[in-house]
Amino acid sequence: MNNWLNRLERKYGRYGIPNLTNILVAGQILVLAIELFVDRTITGWLGLNRFLLLQGQVWRVISFIFIPFSGGSILSVVLGIYFTWFIGTALEREWGDFRYTVYLLSGVLGTVLGCLLTGVTASTYCLSLSLLLAFAMLYPEVQLLLFFIIPIRVKYFGVFAAVLWVFSFLGASLPGKLDYLLSMLNVWLFFAPMAYRSLRAWVRREQWKRKNRR
Repeated sequence: MNNWLNRLERKYGRYGIPNLTNILVAGQILVLAIELFVDRTITGWLGLNRFLLLQGQVWRVISFIFIPFSGGSILSVVLGIYFTWFIGTALEREWGDFRYTVYLLSGVLGTVLGCLLTGVTASTYCLSLSLLLAFAMLYPEVQLLLFFIIPIRVKYFGVFAAVLWVFSFLGASLPGKLDYLLSMLNVWLFFAPMAYRSLRAWVRREQWKRKNRR
């Protein structure tokens, strides 16, 4: 793991938030229940919007994470909440409270910065993708049941998530592209150094192979 994270954990490790995934998922379940049975406009009071933030509605920098990402149906929302719990608790066990807190909150920070700089209304889309990508990088060979029936390795979920993000990024406007980049701040902070080292090692191996062929 990155050296800067080791230093931060030694100094501030006590500030990690325990059971952060359970807090996140409980909030999403509550918001979903309110939207379904009490007030369908609840998400309008919680969503991340630059204009409303600048009007003083500062609670939105946190409250937006409790709006579950919707794929267009109640079933997709419920499955999304379940996978958030499943993946999030696994990451908490692997990293511990502090590192998981840093990962999740840096994703939130990047999303808020993207909203403020671009004016794009934010959602938990990239935050959910970042959790899946982290899980796929840490547990690539673990099998999950797609639709609770078809076994598939997590690394393929990760590839699908990465491709989905790339297509979303390419199809976005210029402000949208900046928003997508900033919203994945946690992924860049945690995994870009690892990816760079892997790429550099691969380049060196290829160079060594070419030299030996001559």
